[in-house]
Amino acid sequence: MASPSAQGDVPTSSHWDDGAETAGFNAKRKKKVAKIYQALNSDPTDVAALRRMAISEGGLLTDEMRRKVWPKLLNVNINDPPPISGKNLRQMSKDYQQVLLDVRRSLRRFPPGEKLSPSVLLYGGMPKEQREGLQEELIDIILLVLERNPQLHYYQGYHDIVVTFLLVVGESLATSLVEKVSTHHLRDFMDPTMDNTKHILNYLMPIIDQVNPELHDFMQSAEVGTIFALSWLITWFGHVLSDFRHVVRLYDFFLACHPLMPIYFAAVIVLYREEEVLDCDCDMASVHHLLSQIPQDLPYEMLISRAGDLFVQFPPSRLAWEAAAQQEANKTAASTFKDFELASTQQRPDMVLRQRFRGLRTENRTKDVLTKPRTNRLVKLAVMGLTVALGAAALAVVKSALEWAPKFQLQLFP
Repeated sequence: MASPSAQGDVPTSSHWDDGAETAGFNAKRKKKVAKIYQALNSDPTDVAALRRMAISEGGLLTDEMRRKVWPKLLNVNINDPPPISGKNLRQMSKDYQQVLLDVRRSLRRFPPGEKLSPSVLLYGGMPKEQREGLQEELIDIILLVLERNPQLHYYQGYHDIVVTFLLVVGESLATSLVEKVSTHHLRDFMDPTMDNTKHILNYLMPIIDQVNPELHDFMQSAEVGTIFALSWLITWFGHVLSDFRHVVRLYDFFLACHPLMPIYFAAVIVLYREEEVLDCDCDMASVHHLLSQIPQDLPYEMLISRAGDLFVQFPPSRLAWEAAAQQEANKTAASTFKDFELASTQQRPDMVLRQRFRGLRTENRTKDVLTKPRTNRLVKLAVMGLTVALGAAALAVVKSALEWAPKFQLQLFP
C-alpha cells in the first residue's frame, strides 16, 4: 500500500504553505521548482545544485519533489528496488518484538490537528485497517534493512526515521532510501554500543562554546550534560516535532549535508534559547527539564541557516583538533561521507552508479571567506546576522564539508 503522502502532491514546507498567494511568492516558488528540474535533468545529474536547493529557504517544497530528489541525494536507483526477502523475518528476527512495540507507538506522535499537514491528517485520521496496513509496512521495511545489513543494530527511535520516509515516498522507495541512509548517515547510531552516538553528542558543547562561552559555562556548571538532545539526534527530530512539515524540511537539510549536521542544528536550538536557559536555576534538573521540552514554534529557516553557517565557521575537524581528539576517524559515518558524496556526483538521469567511484583525482577547493581562523574566543559569529537564504554558507557546506572529516578518537570529550 502506498503511503498517503505518496498518493499526491502534498506541500509540506512550513514556509511555503502558510497561505501567501502574492505574485512575488509564486514567482519565487516557480523559479526554485525550475532550478530543481534543471538539476534533475542535467547529464550527469547536478547533485550539488540539488543539495543547494534542499538546504536553501523552503527546502524541496513538496513531497512530490522529495520523491524525485531524495533518491538523488542518497545515490539510490529508483528503478532498482531491493529484493524481497524470502525468509520469514518476523519469526527469525531478534528485533521483531521491540520493533513491533515501537511501531505500535509510532502513530501517537501524529495526532490529528489543524496545524498538521494534509498527509499527516490523513495518516492520523484514516480507518483502523489502513493504519494497521501502514504499521505492517513500517515493520517490514525495518526488518528487511536489518536482515540485509547484519552489521546494523536496531535502536529505539529508528522507527521514527523510517516512518518519515514511508509517509513521503511509499514502501518500496522508502526501503531503498532507509537502507542507504542507515549505512551512511545513521551508521554510528546502529553500532552494537552507544560509544559513537555518545561521541557525536559530545560535539554539542564545543559548538556552543565557540559561539556563546557564557551559555556554555552555565550549562557546564549545571552539569546538564547532553542527554536531553539524544532523541533529537537519533530520530533527526522526528520524535520531538509534532508538525510533520517541519520534520520533512529538516530531512531535506540533513540529507543534503554532512552526517554531523543534526548536532549543529541541535546546538543552534540551544543557542536560540539562551535567555531561557540563563534564566533557569543553575542545576541539572532545571536546565534539563527546560531543554527537553523543545518548542514547536521555532524559526526553522533561520535556525537551518545558522546551523549551516556554524558548520562552515567551525567544521568538525576544527572542533576535533581543538579538543585534542583521540579516536581514528574511520570508525564513524563522518569519515566515509567523502566517498559517499563522490559517488553521488556521478549520477546520470537514467541510472545511478552501483559502486563507489574510485580513482578520482583530488581537486583543490576554493575556501570560503567564512573559514577564516577565529582570533578571539569571545567574538560571536557573524552568522547571527546572515540571511536565511544561506547564500555563501550553503555553497560552502555543499562544496567543502567533505574536506573536514574529523580525525578523532572515541573519548573525544570525556
